[in-house]
Amino acid sequence: MNRGPIEEMSDVEVASFAREILVRKLTDRAHSRADLAQTLAQKHVPDDVAAAVLDKFETAGLINDEEFARSWVQTRQRSKGLARNVLAMELRRKGVGEEIAKEALSGLDPEAERQAAHGLVQKKLRTMRGLDQQVQIRRLTGLLARKGYSPQVAFDVVREELDFEAQALESL
Repeated sequence: MNRGPIEEMSDVEVASFAREILVRKLTDRAHSRADLAQTLAQKHVPDDVAAAVLDKFETAGLINDEEFARSWVQTRQRSKGLARNVLAMELRRKGVGEEIAKEALSGLDPEAERQAAHGLVQKKLRTMRGLDQQVQIRRLTGLLARKGYSPQVAFDVVREELDFEAQALESL
């Protein structure tokens, strides 16, 4: 539908416009309430109209920050191998409240997080054959640091994987 400037719309048209925006965004994937509010603000939807429409969507169960946070953490940890602190930062950027973020992150298993770090290092190591070990260590620990792993975990995981690879080569 081709609409004129939002300032020329009636209140009913503005509310309908806001609902259309939310439906379009939520069709792609779940979003946090704050993320959706920001989208409406960018489209110049007045704050009172945005709040009313967001409230209706939340009441209907179409917006749920707890579910969004839980799903975001599981997906990003599984697909990208991100550590807890990077996931927390991403949730803050998405406008998820501190308590909701803590609850979503509490479901992360530290051992699964460490295994994800091992998986990242193993995958990257395949492309680093022939490089000096110091270069490998620097690149691999940098990779894990960017994913949010602590320096201690990064160095431990990299050392374990390099030692395992050296043992495998010796046994050939």
